[in-house]
Order: sequence, then structure tokens, then C-alpha cells
Amino acid sequence: MTEGTTSSAAEGGDTLTRLEQEGEIAADYLEALLDIADLDGDIDMDVEADRAAVSIISDSGRELQKLVGRDGEVLEALQELTRLAVHRETGDRSRLMLDIGGFRAKKRAELAELGAKAAAEVKSSGQPVKLDPMTPFERKVVHDAIAAAGLRSESEGEEPQRFVVVLPA
Repeated sequence: MTEGTTSSAAEGGDTLTRLEQEGEIAADYLEALLDIADLDGDIDMDVEADRAAVSIISDSGRELQKLVGRDGEVLEALQELTRLAVHRETGDRSRLMLDIGGFRAKKRAELAELGAKAAAEVKSSGQPVKLDPMTPFERKVVHDAIAAAGLRSESEGEEPQRFVVVLPA
């Protein structure tokens, strides 16, 4: 092994350890929140795409719906609070992703399908397609789906009205 390879492997291990630590801090924070709210839920932690990913799951998904809110608004707020809790403990900015009751996973699948349909429309018409405004999470999923279809996309506009434009090849 060369010195650079050893360094890269060590950095990768350090990153994984740091992300696992973020997940642990987030899980502790969310468990305390569930206790305060008197809600039942299990915490699942993972590392996905260089981010800590934490999910709250429950057999009774209806109860967790309170933590998702309308169109995921409460979920977004809880994600930001959880990121702040991680930042307070580590001193580093967190890109942690929070899912509650599978809401984000379901949303991700719907958005990937939207991106694939928009890409198919652009391929057949040869004209750019503008999508409705989306959150940063939603735009990222759509950009990934469009790239997987072999096309380009860009985000345009200002928050909260920022949207994706799918461009011909």
C-alpha cells in the first residue's frame, strides 16, 4: 500500500466513525423527544451516501404521523432540530437525514418516478421541462433520477419557489 492509499482508507474510516457518531447523538436526541411526547417508536440508524440516516419506525404508523405533519413540514423541522443537537455535541455541521414512518422513503420513490417521467417527456419532445417548486431534498432526488436517465437538469429560482428544469441531452 502506498502512503496516499493508507491515508485515504484512514479518512474513509474516520468519516464512517464520525457519521456513526452523528447517528448515535441523533438517536439519543430523538429517543428523548419520543419520551417527552409519549410516542412509541424504534430508532434505526444507517449511513447512506456520506450522510448519517436516522429513521423512526413504529407498528402504529398513525401515531408517528403527528411527527411528519402536513407535507412533511414537521419532519423537516425535526430534522433541523436534530441537526442542531448533533452540531451542539460535535461542533460540526451535520447533513443528517431523518425519516419518520417511511415518509421520506415513500416520497423518494414518488420523486424518482416523477424525474423518470420528466426525462422521458424531454427525450420524446426535445424540449426542456420545468417542474413545480420543491424542497432541496426533493430536488436532489429528482436530479439523481434525471441523471440516471442520461439527461441533465438544473435548479432555478429562489427558495421557496426553487424548481428543477430538465434539459435535453
